[in-house]
Amino acid sequence: MKRKITLACLLVLSLLIVLTACKANQDTLPSDIEQTSTEEESSAVLPEESTEQEEPSAALPEQSEKQEDEPSATLPEESVEQEEETSSPESEQPTAEEEEESEKMMQMRIDDVLVNVEWEDNESVEALKALCENEPLVIQMSMYGGFEQVGPIGQRLPSDDVQTTTAAGDIVLYSSSQIVVFYGSNSWAYTRLGHITDQDASAMATLLGNGDVTITISLEEVK
Repeated sequence: MKRKITLACLLVLSLLIVLTACKANQDTLPSDIEQTSTEEESSAVLPEESTEQEEPSAALPEQSEKQEDEPSATLPEESVEQEEETSSPESEQPTAEEEEESEKMMQMRIDDVLVNVEWEDNESVEALKALCENEPLVIQMSMYGGFEQVGPIGQRLPSDDVQTTTAAGDIVLYSSSQIVVFYGSNSWAYTRLGHITDQDASAMATLLGNGDVTITISLEEVK
Protein backbone atom coordinates (compact mmCIF):
# COMPACT_ATOMS: atom_id res chain seq x y z
CA MET A 1 0.00 0.00 0.00
CA LYS A 2 2.78 2.41 0.86
CA ARG A 3 4.44 1.58 -2.45
CA LYS A 4 1.33 2.48 -4.37
CA ILE A 5 1.10 5.77 -2.59
CA THR A 6 4.75 6.47 -3.32
CA LEU A 7 4.32 5.65 -7.01
CA ALA A 8 1.28 7.85 -7.18
CA CYS A 9 3.22 10.71 -5.66
CA LEU A 10 6.04 10.21 -8.09
CA LEU A 11 3.58 10.19 -10.98
CA VAL A 12 1.98 13.40 -9.80
CA LEU A 13 5.38 15.04 -9.43
CA SER A 14 6.40 13.96 -12.86
CA LEU A 15 3.15 15.37 -14.27
CA LEU A 16 3.73 18.63 -12.48
CA ILE A 17 7.25 18.80 -13.89
CA VAL A 18 5.94 18.15 -17.37
CA LEU A 19 3.21 20.79 -17.01
CA THR A 20 5.63 23.39 -15.73
CA ALA A 21 7.94 22.62 -18.62
CA CYS A 22 5.08 22.99 -21.11
CA LYS A 23 4.10 26.33 -19.59
CA ALA A 24 7.66 27.54 -19.83
CA ASN A 25 7.78 26.57 -23.51
CA GLN A 26 4.49 28.33 -24.17
CA ASP A 27 5.83 31.53 -22.53
CA THR A 28 8.96 31.59 -24.69
CA LEU A 29 7.26 30.71 -28.02
CA PRO A 30 5.39 34.05 -28.52
CA SER A 31 8.59 36.06 -28.11
CA ASP A 32 10.33 33.88 -30.67
CA ILE A 33 7.37 34.21 -32.98
CA GLU A 34 7.39 37.99 -32.53
CA GLN A 35 11.12 38.11 -33.26
CA THR A 36 10.71 36.04 -36.40
CA SER A 37 7.73 38.16 -37.48
CA THR A 38 9.68 41.39 -36.96
CA GLU A 39 12.59 39.95 -38.89
CA GLU A 40 10.21 39.00 -41.73
CA GLU A 41 8.70 42.51 -41.68
CA SER A 42 12.14 44.08 -41.77
CA SER A 43 13.16 41.76 -44.57
CA ALA A 44 9.96 42.69 -46.42
CA VAL A 45 10.68 46.42 -45.99
CA LEU A 46 14.30 46.20 -47.09
CA PRO A 47 13.56 45.38 -50.75
CA GLU A 48 11.39 48.50 -50.99
CA GLU A 49 14.25 50.63 -49.70
CA SER A 50 16.65 48.97 -52.09
CA THR A 51 14.29 49.61 -55.00
CA GLU A 52 13.95 53.25 -53.92
CA GLN A 53 17.74 53.51 -53.81
CA GLU A 54 17.96 52.06 -57.29
CA GLU A 55 15.69 54.76 -58.79
CA PRO A 56 18.37 57.50 -58.98
CA SER A 57 20.64 55.13 -60.89
CA ALA A 58 17.89 54.80 -63.51
CA ALA A 59 17.44 58.60 -63.73
CA LEU A 60 21.15 59.40 -63.99
CA PRO A 61 21.60 58.07 -67.53
CA GLU A 62 18.78 60.32 -68.76
CA GLN A 63 20.50 63.39 -67.30
CA SER A 64 23.85 62.35 -68.71
CA GLU A 65 22.25 61.73 -72.11
CA LYS A 66 20.66 65.19 -72.03
CA GLN A 67 23.96 66.76 -71.04
CA GLU A 68 25.74 64.96 -73.85
CA ASP A 69 23.07 65.73 -76.46
CA GLU A 70 22.54 69.44 -75.71
CA PRO A 71 26.13 70.69 -76.25
CA SER A 72 26.50 68.69 -79.46
CA ALA A 73 23.32 70.30 -80.85
CA THR A 74 24.29 73.91 -80.03
CA LEU A 75 28.02 73.89 -80.75
CA PRO A 76 27.78 73.55 -84.57
CA GLU A 77 25.37 76.50 -84.77
CA GLU A 78 27.71 78.70 -82.71
CA SER A 79 30.69 77.69 -84.82
CA VAL A 80 28.79 78.48 -88.05
CA GLU A 81 27.80 81.91 -86.71
CA GLN A 82 31.40 82.63 -85.69
CA GLU A 83 32.64 81.62 -89.14
CA GLU A 84 30.06 83.87 -90.80
CA GLU A 85 30.98 86.80 -88.53
CA THR A 86 34.68 86.39 -89.20
CA SER A 87 34.32 85.86 -92.93
CA SER A 88 31.70 88.58 -93.69
CA PRO A 89 33.83 91.60 -92.66
CA GLU A 90 36.73 90.53 -94.93
CA SER A 91 34.42 90.18 -97.93
CA GLU A 92 32.82 93.59 -97.29
CA GLN A 93 36.04 95.57 -96.81
CA PRO A 94 36.88 97.55 -99.97
CA THR A 95 40.39 97.60 -101.37
CA ALA A 96 42.55 100.73 -101.32
CA GLU A 97 42.05 101.19 -105.06
CA GLU A 98 38.26 101.03 -104.69
CA GLU A 99 38.38 103.65 -101.91
CA GLU A 100 40.50 105.99 -104.05
CA GLU A 101 38.19 105.57 -107.04
CA SER A 102 35.08 106.18 -104.96
CA GLU A 103 36.46 109.17 -103.03
CA LYS A 104 38.47 111.07 -105.67
CA MET A 105 37.26 112.67 -108.88
CA MET A 106 38.93 114.84 -111.51
CA GLN A 107 37.91 118.48 -111.13
CA MET A 108 38.73 121.63 -113.08
CA ARG A 109 39.14 125.28 -112.10
CA ILE A 110 39.19 128.27 -114.42
CA ASP A 111 41.40 130.67 -112.52
CA ASP A 112 39.79 130.42 -109.05
CA VAL A 113 36.34 129.27 -110.21
CA LEU A 114 35.53 125.59 -109.68
CA VAL A 115 33.37 124.31 -112.53
CA ASN A 116 31.39 121.09 -112.71
CA VAL A 117 32.61 118.88 -115.58
CA GLU A 118 30.96 115.78 -116.99
CA TRP A 119 34.00 113.90 -118.29
CA GLU A 120 33.91 111.50 -121.24
CA ASP A 121 34.70 107.81 -120.76
CA ASN A 122 37.63 107.30 -123.14
CA GLU A 123 41.39 106.72 -123.20
CA SER A 124 42.19 110.42 -123.52
CA VAL A 125 40.41 111.26 -120.24
CA GLU A 126 42.08 108.31 -118.48
CA ALA A 127 45.50 109.55 -119.61
CA LEU A 128 44.65 113.10 -118.49
CA LYS A 129 43.57 111.70 -115.10
CA ALA A 130 46.88 109.84 -114.76
CA LEU A 131 48.75 113.15 -115.19
CA CYS A 132 46.93 114.49 -112.11
CA GLU A 133 47.60 111.59 -109.73
CA ASN A 134 50.70 113.04 -108.07
CA GLU A 135 50.03 116.77 -108.44
CA PRO A 136 47.53 119.12 -110.10
CA LEU A 137 48.00 119.79 -113.81
CA VAL A 138 48.28 123.56 -114.41
CA ILE A 139 47.77 124.78 -118.00
CA GLN A 140 48.31 128.37 -119.13
CA MET A 141 45.56 129.16 -121.66
CA SER A 142 45.42 131.76 -124.49
CA MET A 143 42.42 133.32 -126.20
CA TYR A 144 41.93 132.30 -129.83
CA GLY A 145 39.37 133.16 -132.52
CA GLY A 146 36.94 134.89 -130.20
CA PHE A 147 35.25 131.62 -129.26
CA GLU A 148 37.83 129.46 -127.41
CA GLN A 149 40.90 129.34 -125.20
CA VAL A 150 43.69 126.83 -125.93
CA GLY A 151 46.72 125.67 -123.92
CA PRO A 152 49.52 123.04 -124.08
CA ILE A 153 49.21 119.92 -121.91
CA GLY A 154 52.95 119.25 -122.02
CA GLN A 155 52.81 115.78 -123.55
CA ARG A 156 50.84 113.81 -126.10
CA LEU A 157 47.71 111.91 -125.09
CA PRO A 158 45.91 109.13 -126.99
CA SER A 159 43.32 110.67 -129.29
CA ASP A 160 40.42 109.68 -131.52
CA ASP A 161 39.68 112.83 -133.54
CA VAL A 162 36.34 113.14 -135.31
CA GLN A 163 34.72 116.11 -137.04
CA THR A 164 32.89 117.94 -134.27
CA THR A 165 30.78 121.08 -133.94
CA THR A 166 31.43 122.49 -130.50
CA ALA A 167 29.29 124.59 -128.16
CA ALA A 168 29.97 126.80 -125.17
CA GLY A 169 31.26 124.69 -122.27
CA ASP A 170 32.81 121.93 -124.43
CA ILE A 171 36.31 120.68 -123.53
CA VAL A 172 38.26 118.94 -126.30
CA LEU A 173 41.73 117.58 -127.11
CA TYR A 174 43.34 119.16 -130.17
CA SER A 175 46.31 117.70 -132.03
CA SER A 176 46.79 115.16 -129.15
CA SER A 177 48.71 117.71 -127.06
CA GLN A 178 46.52 120.78 -126.49
CA ILE A 179 43.37 121.30 -124.45
CA VAL A 180 40.66 123.62 -125.75
CA VAL A 181 37.75 125.11 -123.77
CA PHE A 182 34.97 126.81 -125.74
CA TYR A 183 32.82 129.82 -124.91
CA GLY A 184 31.51 129.90 -128.49
CA SER A 185 31.14 127.42 -131.35
CA ASN A 186 33.54 125.94 -133.91
CA SER A 187 33.70 122.94 -136.25
CA TRP A 188 36.93 120.91 -136.46
CA ALA A 189 38.42 117.46 -135.83
CA TYR A 190 38.66 117.02 -132.07
CA THR A 191 38.62 114.33 -129.37
CA ARG A 192 35.95 115.12 -126.81
CA LEU A 193 37.12 115.29 -123.18
CA GLY A 194 34.04 116.64 -121.39
CA HIS A 195 31.49 119.40 -120.95
CA ILE A 196 31.02 122.09 -118.27
CA THR A 197 27.47 121.59 -116.98
CA ASP A 198 26.98 124.36 -114.40
CA GLN A 199 27.76 127.36 -116.65
CA ASP A 200 25.63 128.60 -119.56
CA ALA A 201 26.93 130.36 -122.69
CA SER A 202 26.81 133.80 -121.06
CA ALA A 203 28.71 132.61 -117.97
CA MET A 204 31.32 130.86 -120.13
CA ALA A 205 31.84 134.08 -122.11
CA THR A 206 32.38 135.93 -118.83
CA LEU A 207 34.93 133.34 -117.65
CA LEU A 208 36.90 133.01 -120.91
CA GLY A 209 36.17 136.09 -123.04
CA ASN A 210 37.96 138.72 -120.98
CA GLY A 211 41.60 137.66 -121.27
CA ASP A 212 43.90 134.68 -120.83
CA VAL A 213 43.15 132.31 -117.95
CA THR A 214 44.84 129.47 -116.06
CA ILE A 215 43.17 126.06 -115.96
CA THR A 216 43.96 123.68 -113.07
CA ILE A 217 42.92 120.01 -113.30
CA SER A 218 43.30 117.92 -110.14
CA LEU A 219 42.09 114.80 -108.34
CA GLU A 220 40.13 115.80 -105.25
CA GLU A 221 38.02 114.03 -102.67
CA VAL A 222 34.32 114.61 -103.13
CA LYS A 223 32.47 115.32 -99.84
